[in-house]
Amino acid sequence: MTGEEFKKLTADKILYLDGATGSNLLKRGMPGDVCPEQWILAHREVMKELQREYLKAGSNILYTPTFSANRIKLAEYGLDGRIGEINRELVRLTREAAEGRALAAGNMTMTGRQLAPAGTMDFEELIDIYKEQASYLAQGGADLIVIETMMSLQEARAALIAAKEVCDLPVLVTMTFEPDGRSLFGTDAQTAAATLESLGASAVGANCSTGPDGMVSIIRSMAEVTTIPVIAKPNAGLPSVDDQGNTFYDMSPEAFVSGMKKLVEAGASILGGCCGSTPEYIRLLKDSTEKDYVRAAAAKRREEGIRILTSERRILQFGLEDPFLIIGERINPTGKKKLQAELREGSLELVRQFAQEQEAMGASILDINTGMDGIDEKETMRRVLEEAAQVTSLPFSLDTSHIQVMEDALRRYPGRALMNSISLETSKCEPLLELAAKYGAMFILLPLSDRGLPESLDEKIEMIEAITAKALAKGLRREDIIVDGLVTAVGANPAAALETLETIRYCKENGYATVCGLSNISFGLPERGYVNTAFLTMAVQAGLTMAIANPSQELLVNSAYAADLLLCKEDADRRYIDRMNAGQDKNGVSQTERTAGAKKETTPPERVREAVLKGNKRQAAELARTAVEAGTAPETLLNDWLLPAIREVGELFEQGKYFLPQLIAGAESMKLAIEYLEPLLAEKTQQEKMPVIVIATVAGDIHDIGKNLVALMFRNYGFRVVDLGKDVPGETIVAAAKEHQASIIALSALMTTTMQEMKRVIEYKREQGVEALVMVGGAVITENYAREIGADGYSSDAADAVKVAGRLLGMTESQEDRRI
Repeated sequence: MTGEEFKKLTADKILYLDGATGSNLLKRGMPGDVCPEQWILAHREVMKELQREYLKAGSNILYTPTFSANRIKLAEYGLDGRIGEINRELVRLTREAAEGRALAAGNMTMTGRQLAPAGTMDFEELIDIYKEQASYLAQGGADLIVIETMMSLQEARAALIAAKEVCDLPVLVTMTFEPDGRSLFGTDAQTAAATLESLGASAVGANCSTGPDGMVSIIRSMAEVTTIPVIAKPNAGLPSVDDQGNTFYDMSPEAFVSGMKKLVEAGASILGGCCGSTPEYIRLLKDSTEKDYVRAAAAKRREEGIRILTSERRILQFGLEDPFLIIGERINPTGKKKLQAELREGSLELVRQFAQEQEAMGASILDINTGMDGIDEKETMRRVLEEAAQVTSLPFSLDTSHIQVMEDALRRYPGRALMNSISLETSKCEPLLELAAKYGAMFILLPLSDRGLPESLDEKIEMIEAITAKALAKGLRREDIIVDGLVTAVGANPAAALETLETIRYCKENGYATVCGLSNISFGLPERGYVNTAFLTMAVQAGLTMAIANPSQELLVNSAYAADLLLCKEDADRRYIDRMNAGQDKNGVSQTERTAGAKKETTPPERVREAVLKGNKRQAAELARTAVEAGTAPETLLNDWLLPAIREVGELFEQGKYFLPQLIAGAESMKLAIEYLEPLLAEKTQQEKMPVIVIATVAGDIHDIGKNLVALMFRNYGFRVVDLGKDVPGETIVAAAKEHQASIIALSALMTTTMQEMKRVIEYKREQGVEALVMVGGAVITENYAREIGADGYSSDAADAVKVAGRLLGMTESQEDRRI
């Protein structure tokens, strides 16, 4: 099936997916501690019977049981050498069950290993892993590819890029979201949907983690920013345990369908069920919704001319009549000797500083340029993008003159970027437009050609239209283009400002967004700020969308806000008042003056604290060493600076101000600082007296991302941690608790097929007379489920785990007791 065929198939009707696989196979005899793919191949008829039941219930698309059949997960069972055979055979099995009456969707999901910088896996390695599986799925005869249950937008991007590079099949992508509406890595639903559509997904949506009611706002927000079908595949409620100790989901088929109708109204047009659902759920779903087709907000972005840029954690939407935007220009080594020196040395402190300051001063986009002599620009661009993304969630403009550097940056950037820029230069125009199309980027159109600057407005318009025609031929849209007005120095050309204003007016009349580099206009003149500010207000009135500028130029930026106010742009009055109120304190000191005054020298311990708060892994250990050499006692640094810092990181995470990448970065920075301090601590007995925690992912479950982070946080707080790894039998866990006299056993499970193992561990612990308390957690675990299986505590995430452990052991004075 081609993308166009899939588009026609979904144009005017609801498509129905299947329901749960794992929970149904458990009921039909599959043990919880086996490789599902291997078991299915040995029990083909069981799987085919289930899929035929879904087919009879009305499923138009059946997911192949290849969910965890990637190289990494199969290696856990020693089956990575059979990856081709396993994927091809499971696709064929599904095609046989479909009998030509339903499509077979080759199914892929997360590998269980984390991408750098949070983990150790390189982005290209991950793409290769997904390419391998996707190619086998295509070889087996899959009609399309589905990428599901993705917690990380960047991993979803890797899988999508991989699938599109090895086949021409339509690719569907669904993310899984936490109760706060964001993924585990902090991505909201709109950001995910817009990013994945721009990258070429044929449909996007959400699956797992919640029942239908908890998915309504997610689906609605996705439908508002996409023009492709939206998928809804929720769980059948929440997991519970019956009197026999079996796990079940608490939502009846009738209640499930009632909630699914709300998802159709919210904009979903591809429907299915995830954990706990059965063929009966799908049958009733189709019977109840087939005639209720609604595509809420279909093609809204195209009709309203909305332009979208994203980072991994933020979406920026803007139109031609929206408030003026600033692209922060400071992360550029041109003319900045200190930044040049740092980049050559591998230091990125100024990059972090510039990123944070420009966001604080009102920039909406950050331009990233690493072009200079004496460095590897591609590698430097990678490191700068990675570093800046840890301290800001603003979208980035990727600024380089080298095609290879641009492609590498676009490929790795975890959002929808802005390319700066594409001209009519013969050797670069076509290759760069191909990159924009492949990676779904917006781009700045620079009206230059091999001949140089245009000599008239007519010639400039010819260049704009020529580049546009080439872009449209590659599948890009006019809304993907931002035209550079080409500002030249008014000192050399008295008509420079007027010519640029004419260009801006032409572009707005013809549906183009516009940008310019403001400072060029005043080159060579005294008191340049006045010229720049006057020109900016004129350009905003002419229709300028955004400018590349230094947002700390207070007169300039405030004038832009004032211009929006006078032009009666939507919400401009509130934005102006808010900025003025934020811009001065009660003594009349401006924000710029405060920022300058705030750059006072901090003490060595304060810099260690900042390293943890900002996740500065590169310098954490060195800053700890400097603090000790400057006279701070190791015990003081640990107890008065490091521990309060990591607690603050946890609190920011709980408040939704930090997300998983920042939590991991802070924890890793803390770990590195402690590793330096450990040999220096005068009293090692303190840690030896701390309670022991035995932690493991239960038998049959090979996921350990969350478990590893919890273990790291426990260690950072001084607990003695015995990490047994993943897929650990209950007997091994309880034996370790005995051996180490553990105070707590911490259990993790990510899959519904393995969550029952937690109850078995708790029962076995009691049989063995082990007094250790048991904490449980994981993506599929709820507090009610923890209570039902007899756990002593439940934690929702790594930051919470430390608090729960403290409360269970009576180490905190909080009145909130999470012991259950």
